[in-house]
Amino acid sequence: MRASLKEKIIKVCDEKIEKKGTNVGLSFYAFFANKNDDPALLMEAAEWWIKTHELDHFEKAVKIKAMVESASG
Repeated sequence: MRASLKEKIIKVCDEKIEKKGTNVGLSFYAFFANKNDDPALLMEAAEWWIKTHELDHFEKAVKIKAMVESASG
């Protein structure tokens, strides 16, 4: 996963946790605007979420943040 996507995921997770608490859930769509201007980045996030880690549609933001922070590369 490219560094810019990791940074974006961590930032969004932090914002969601701050606003709604540690129990807040999100999907990989939370990292993108409704009109996505970077389909390749969206597909990278989707592949990481769905194919690589077989995550449910909604997952806890704290879980996703921890996974991204602990990922190498």
